[in-house]
Amino acid sequence: MRRIKLEIAYDGTRYCGWQVQPEEITVEGLINEKLSQLLGEKIEVIGASRTDSGVHAMGNVAVFDTNSSIPAEKFAKALNVRLPEDIRVQTSCEVPIDFHPRRTECVKTYEYRIQNRKIEMPMDRLYSYFVYVDLDIEAMQRAAEYLVGTHDYKSFCSVKTQVLDTVRTIYSIKVSKKEDIIYIRIKGNGFLYNMVRIIVGTLINVGRGFHSPEKVLEILKACDRSLAGPTAPAKGLTLVKIEYNI
Repeated sequence: MRRIKLEIAYDGTRYCGWQVQPEEITVEGLINEKLSQLLGEKIEVIGASRTDSGVHAMGNVAVFDTNSSIPAEKFAKALNVRLPEDIRVQTSCEVPIDFHPRRTECVKTYEYRIQNRKIEMPMDRLYSYFVYVDLDIEAMQRAAEYLVGTHDYKSFCSVKTQVLDTVRTIYSIKVSKKEDIIYIRIKGNGFLYNMVRIIVGTLINVGRGFHSPEKVLEILKACDRSLAGPTAPAKGLTLVKIEYNI
């Protein structure tokens, strides 16, 4: 038995997220289907990040086990000719059989894009959140710095979250702007359900002047979801990469 690791990019617009759901089209479901057809085995991949409906990825990671003798690096091409054009396997390689993409320590990088201009640009509508009022980038960056470190992020996760431990580590948050697009890039060791999108919604409130940057520290310490900002739309979020020390 061999374990194969895939690095996968996809446009999440037409999918109901990563994870298999009954009677819904998902990224994981399609990859399982195409791998099973290719190998003549029932394949169920294990994904590193269960991205929500509409969220995109440049480098999600998944593994699967197989008895096939196909060279590991050939799986990317073999899958890509079978997958729809909005899903592409970037790389494939063999990893130790005990490697688990969710249980192995890693650094995840997400990027959120905000289209910040007076009139929406249609070409960016599927990959960014349109905000027509001017946002204070410097204030958003100052606010973001309060969230860096190891903290209880209960204020920044959905009330529907199933986990009991809401402590995570954020290594960095960078807010930048190029022309009309604001980029919020976040690196951490793991993220709670809707955590990045709630952080973005809160930073937008700071950028609009609804809150001071210092207010974000109060929200963090309160561990109360009702105090944080709204959950920003999924379409602006992209999982950029997941880095492992293997």
